Amino acid sequence: MFDVRLSSKAESLIRVFTDFRACAFVLLRLCGYVGLRLGAFVGRRESASAALQVRGRTAMTPLITADERSRLLSNGQARAAGQDTDLQPVVRLFTPDAHATWVLASLDPADGDTAHGLIDLGIGMPALGTMKLSDLAAIVGPRQQPVMRDRYFQPVRRLSEYLRLAEDNGSITD
Repeated sequence: MFDVRLSSKAESLIRVFTDFRACAFVLLRLCGYVGLRLGAFVGRRESASAALQVRGRTAMTPLITADERSRLLSNGQARAAGQDTDLQPVVRLFTPDAHATWVLASLDPADGDTAHGLIDLGIGMPALGTMKLSDLAAIVGPRQQPVMRDRYFQPVRRLSEYLRLAEDNGSITD
């Protein structure tokens, strides 16, 4: 992790992280997401991560339904047990006023907040990764639109196939 200062003002300090998730959140801020405060902390695995908040409070809007949560947790238990690592996605989240999309396949049963899936921030570099649902719930786009669930999403392939297609196209196509 290193700091970049744009000017002599304290507000111009940008902290750059080596961890992919943290870099993604810094990119979100640089791409025009407003109302975000980025803070850094070191987790148990000694990797830097970013915590997002909207105007000093975490948004409490549920992003997934109870049925989706139970399917994500079931997939998370299978993934933790090593039974199936290439799962079929359960839910797709997106920003209506930006080009960020998350296709989630599992939820960590240990904390119930850490999801695994395909991350596409709209910058041409989709990748598999983990994210916290509480962080996603706190994101708002340039026009103050929160992250939303795609109610009409019907997965038709495994997560690895979504990743391959997204890498080929530079974004999640369906």
